[in-house]
Amino acid sequence: MCLASAIGTKAQTEDKKWNIGLYGGIIQYHGDLGRDWYKTDKTMYGFGGITVSRYLWKYIDLNLLYTRGTLGYDSGVTGYKNDYSSAAVDLRLNLFGPEYFVRPYMFGGIGVILFDSQLNFHKEKIDTTFPVVGGGINFRLSPVVSLNLQERFMFTNNDKRDGAVAGKNDDYLMHMAGLTFNLGEKKDADNDGVSDNNDKCPDTPTGVAVDKKGCPLDKDNDGVADYLDACPDVSGNVLMNGCPDRDNDGVTDLSDRCPDTKGTATLKGCPDTDGDGVADLDDKCANTPPGNKVDSNGCPLDDDKDGVMNDTDRCPNDYGPSSLKGCPDGDGDGVPDIDDRCPNTKGTIENKGCPEIAKQDAVRITYIGSKIFFENNSDKLKVASLVLLDELVKILNKYEGANLYIDGHTDSNGSDEFNQLLSQKRTNAVRIYLIEKGIADSRITATGFGESKPIASNETALGKAKNRRVELRTTY
Repeated sequence: MCLASAIGTKAQTEDKKWNIGLYGGIIQYHGDLGRDWYKTDKTMYGFGGITVSRYLWKYIDLNLLYTRGTLGYDSGVTGYKNDYSSAAVDLRLNLFGPEYFVRPYMFGGIGVILFDSQLNFHKEKIDTTFPVVGGGINFRLSPVVSLNLQERFMFTNNDKRDGAVAGKNDDYLMHMAGLTFNLGEKKDADNDGVSDNNDKCPDTPTGVAVDKKGCPLDKDNDGVADYLDACPDVSGNVLMNGCPDRDNDGVTDLSDRCPDTKGTATLKGCPDTDGDGVADLDDKCANTPPGNKVDSNGCPLDDDKDGVMNDTDRCPNDYGPSSLKGCPDGDGDGVPDIDDRCPNTKGTIENKGCPEIAKQDAVRITYIGSKIFFENNSDKLKVASLVLLDELVKILNKYEGANLYIDGHTDSNGSDEFNQLLSQKRTNAVRIYLIEKGIADSRITATGFGESKPIASNETALGKAKNRRVELRTTY
C-alpha cells in the first residue's frame, strides 16, 4: 500500500473552504470470478490518489477523487489484471462539526473508471460507477495535520471486464488512507483565533482570552468579562465591575467592612446611625447627639478630662465639676469662674460670686453721693467733694465686682436742654475722677437726668437745693 504525505491545518471550515488530500491504498474485486472483499489471502492491488474537496456547510463537503493503479483478480487458475484510472464526485456528510478532533462521515456519489494505462478515452474502455458509497473517519493529529481512513465501494455498470458474463457486474472495494490539508485564509480582524464569520465579539482587544464564540472569557458568568472583572472568580454585577455587593450600598463585598449592612463608601460600607463620622462597628457611643465633635471611638470629646463632654462643657479647656458644667470655681462659692464677678473672693450666687456689700458701706456710699458739690452752673468738683470721692474709691476697691451708677439731677433754673447737658457733664466729671483713681471704667455708668426727676418743689430755694443732687447706686 502506498501512503502519501501532506501538511494540513485545522478541520475544513467556512474560512478554509478548500481541502487537498493525498492517498494510497489497495483495491479488491467482486464479480463473476469470485469475491475478494475483506479477504487478506486474496488478490489485492495498489493505487494512489488525490482529492480536492470544497466546504459547503459545517456538516457537508463536496469531494472530487482521482485514483490511478491496478485492479483485477487472480484465483491461481483464472483471472484478469488491468491498469486503470478513476474519478468520482461525492457528497460527504460529517457526523460532527469541524471543532471536533475525530470526525466520522458517510458519503455517496458517482464516478467513472478508465481501463487503459495510456489514458485513451475510448467509450469501450470506460465504465460508470454508480453508486459510489462508503464511509470514513478523520483524525486531527495536530493543529496542521489530519489523518483520513476510508472505505469506498464502487458498483459498476459492466459485467465483462473480468472476461466472464454470468450475471454479476464487476464491483470494487477501495481501502484508503491518507493525509489532508486545508487551503484558505481565515479572516480574524481582532486576532483572537476565532474567524470573523463565527466571532460574536469581533472587537475584542488584542491579547484577551476568548471563548469559542470569540467573546472575552467570563468565568463567573456575571456579564463582566474577566479582563474587566475586578472579581473574576466571584459572580458580581456590572455596576461593581464584576464584584458582588450583597447590601447594595455601592461598596463591593471585597472592600466592605459591613457586607451585610448598608453603609457609606466613606466608612467602607458601614452605617453611622448617629452621623458622627464613626462607623457603628467602631462607635462606643452610638447615640451621640447630632453636631457633636467626637473622638476616634465615636464618643463626645472631653479635652480637659473632667468627665464633662465638650458638647455640654462650658469650659472645655478647664477642669471643673459636672455640677458647674465643667467649669472651675476657684473661690468655692458655687459660681463658676467664667461667671464670677469676684473670682478670687467668696461670694453669693445672687451677687454673681461677689460678697454682699456691708450695710455700713452701702450707707456710706449713699452719704458720699449726697455730699458731692460743684461750682455754680459748672461741672467742676468742689475741693471738699474730692476727699469724699477718695473714700468712695477705697470702698469700691473692697468690692471688686460691684458696679457703680452715678445719677445726676438739677433744679428747674435754666432750660431743659441746658439742665440735661449740665447734669450729664457733672456725672461724667465724677466718673472721670474715679477712673483716674484706678476704678475700671467698665464698672462705672454715669447718667444725667437734668430736671426730669425732682424730689422736692422747685418753687422754693430749699426745694431747688434738694433737687440739685448726685445719687450713687451699687449693684452686681
